[in-house]
Amino acid sequence: MEAINLLLDGFSEALSPMNLMMAMWGAIIGTLVGMLPGLGPTSTIAILLPFTTILGPTEGIIMLAGVYYGAMYGGSTTAILLNIPGEVSAVPTCLDGYPLAKQGRGGPALGISAIASFVAGTMGVIGLVFFAPMLADQALKFGPPEYFALMVLALTVIVNLSGNSLKKGLIMGLFGYLLSMGGMGLTGGKMRFSFGFEPLTAGIDMISVVIGLFAITEVIKGMEENTKTIAIQKIGNIYPKWSELRQTSNSMLRGGLVGFFLGLLPGCSAAVTTFLAYDLEKKVSKTPERFGHGAMEGVASPEAANNATSSSGFIPLFALGIPSSTPLAVLLAGLMINGLTPGPTLFEEHGPFVWTIIASMFVGNVMLLVLNLPLVGLWAKLTRIPYGIMAPIILILSVIGAYSINNSMFDVFVSLLFGVIGYIFHKYRWPVVPLLLCFVLGPMFEKSFIQSMAMSSGSFSIFFERPISLTIMLLSLVLFAFSIVMIKRTKARVKAAVGADVDIAE
Repeated sequence: MEAINLLLDGFSEALSPMNLMMAMWGAIIGTLVGMLPGLGPTSTIAILLPFTTILGPTEGIIMLAGVYYGAMYGGSTTAILLNIPGEVSAVPTCLDGYPLAKQGRGGPALGISAIASFVAGTMGVIGLVFFAPMLADQALKFGPPEYFALMVLALTVIVNLSGNSLKKGLIMGLFGYLLSMGGMGLTGGKMRFSFGFEPLTAGIDMISVVIGLFAITEVIKGMEENTKTIAIQKIGNIYPKWSELRQTSNSMLRGGLVGFFLGLLPGCSAAVTTFLAYDLEKKVSKTPERFGHGAMEGVASPEAANNATSSSGFIPLFALGIPSSTPLAVLLAGLMINGLTPGPTLFEEHGPFVWTIIASMFVGNVMLLVLNLPLVGLWAKLTRIPYGIMAPIILILSVIGAYSINNSMFDVFVSLLFGVIGYIFHKYRWPVVPLLLCFVLGPMFEKSFIQSMAMSSGSFSIFFERPISLTIMLLSLVLFAFSIVMIKRTKARVKAAVGADVDIAE
């Protein structure tokens, strides 16, 4: 009952004109970038990150969250109409969505996709209302050893975000941790890795790194790939028949439940849950031979899982400070930039902020349904915008954003440098998300380790003598093994579907 009362208080803030406008803009931008070739939620959140310091944390995070779950809606359009999945999580949607489009039923498929996304997204936010506070309440009992074990658990996400090479992911994670150590040390106040260069005495700015690795790198990649526009075929009526809604209603619920509960596990991204939901739907179907040839359930289930996973991913993010996907890792950086450290104390110290964000997600899901159903034809036409026009706009916004944080050209140079570094990593298939994750979590990891060692007089046994920290450590091992198995299976499925090896890191 307390959660309901707090949620109602959150609605009173979320329904203010400014917050409604931010939710609307986030939904619109997210839907658009989910479909545009060469752009996605991660790079878009990175570009918009500096604006959160101008808008304020509540308005800014509402907009960024809208971009994230809005992109989950938008990604189905090109998957269904063009057989081009913008994200790996959209590959299962292609399997039946594109055959439906070729049969002239692309419109109803898009309608079912939007409705499934709405139903599952709403289910995910309802789960967020009840699960996240309970998890945070339990985590308030944590001391430094438990926080250290929690950081170890967070680092198991690297398995899921390492692309095709876990070894490269671990190396990049170490690189990110070393970057986070720059500036004044946590103990003793000594300078580390400044090399006598004054701008480095304060460490490397997080926003500059994020903008460089994701926004500027995307511009360079797009210029090299010379992304071209693709003609969109006629969509027709996008409102599904009542019989199609009845046919897919259970698929939406099953996909939503699969996506929600697996999305609670650190490292289990939508790239994994959508394939599992698709497999489940095929197994429970009385006519499994229809799948792959235009089964509407084959669109509803993975799209529901996709959006439920994106919503449930906010639970470990808010309650434990663990991001389960690349966009959420960037969003974690956005929270910390605004002085909001995700974790057990977030609900206690910044309760009104958290409940306003959760309430805005209900509002955003309604907005997305309203925007997607009647305007899907318009969204599809916007995918024809040439990348030659998009790239300079993205680059200008990135430079302005990097400069605006500290009014420093040094931050601009850092973002440009990391843009080039990010492009080189992309060229040689080195994953950058483990770098970002360890860069963000590094200080918390180091601080909790130092405090734990002080408590135990330098004995590592403290992490295994306390029940909660021992449980989390064991859970980390289990999730590490689970992630490796699921990643291998998902890679095999993606290769079978698209005919090539594809990184499934998101």
